[in-house]
Amino acid sequence: MKRLILLASLIISLISCASVFADTLTLKSGHPDYYVVKKGDTLWDISAFFLKDPWHWPKLWGENPQIANPHLIYPGDKLTLVFIDGEPRLVMKPHIKKSPQGRISAKNGAIPAVDLSLIQSYLLQNRVVDSGWFELQPKVMGGESTSKFHVMNDIIYVQGELPVGQKLGVYADGRTFKNSQGEHLGLEVILSASGRVVESGAVSKVELLSNLRETEAGYRVLPIEDDSLMSAYFMPRAAELTEPTKVLASGKNIREMGKLDVVYLDRGTADGLEAGQVFSIFKDGKVVVIDGNGQPVQPHDRNRYEKLLANMSADNVMKMPDLYRGKLMVFKVFDKTSMGIIMVNDRPVRVDDKLVIPDSLISSE
Repeated sequence: MKRLILLASLIISLISCASVFADTLTLKSGHPDYYVVKKGDTLWDISAFFLKDPWHWPKLWGENPQIANPHLIYPGDKLTLVFIDGEPRLVMKPHIKKSPQGRISAKNGAIPAVDLSLIQSYLLQNRVVDSGWFELQPKVMGGESTSKFHVMNDIIYVQGELPVGQKLGVYADGRTFKNSQGEHLGLEVILSASGRVVESGAVSKVELLSNLRETEAGYRVLPIEDDSLMSAYFMPRAAELTEPTKVLASGKNIREMGKLDVVYLDRGTADGLEAGQVFSIFKDGKVVVIDGNGQPVQPHDRNRYEKLLANMSADNVMKMPDLYRGKLMVFKVFDKTSMGIIMVNDRPVRVDDKLVIPDSLISSE
């Protein structure tokens, strides 16, 4: 009986150890023992000093309720690396009062998870909507100015009776997005200006309060809703999608993207995507064909027959390992698409790069 109890205890211990090991954070080589928070820091940036994968920062700070709430982290705080039950954790040293007032922190001076000011222009500037729905929205008919273009402080005329005081965004058509199967994913609409209704009627008057570009007749107006605004705080976590996911387009319509660039993804809320989810970015490994002489033929050297073979599963066709590009975090989600910001990149990111659950592939990270 004693042996059975001992064996059961050993099995439980092994299972527990395996569970802990599977959930263990990996510290970066040469990491510091402590860090003093500076103005402009983010939780992601601070974690990058300690962790190989900084998107795991909630786990690194999860044992300390003071740090788990990012509203309580301010420039000047000293964060010390300790080990709790064998796991690395950051703890905050108690603040020593040097005067009766102690530390005085600005109301909005807390350290955010990610510096969203770097992508502020994207928070309202880009939306992806159904093109048929967009065509039914109120249309800009012109303005008080005789100019073809309208800017801040101008009064524009908008088709339809709109509530006085309502805040609006004025949008222009952008790109039409389709996935690799040709399915329509939505129409990109780009904010040209914001405004407020000052007079209601069959044709309403809207005063432009700001402009990112000039407004023209034919643009559409949409209400500015609370859900179009975003919190500066995210809880990064691994994406859980099982369907193939790709980089659909660049936010700036450029060929190659790098750190802090914004990209569109070909999945959205309909696929279970949520803000805060993190993906690893990979380029598909190239396919090499072995010719009749046993020599590997690179893609650019293939003849017609070898190109045909490359698209088939054959013994003389080999796929090379996928190439790691970096990591991105989703920050805004639409029905069939979403937007992500590249947080880490070892190599330039391109359209059609594939997105996978972090750490699901061996990479050179």
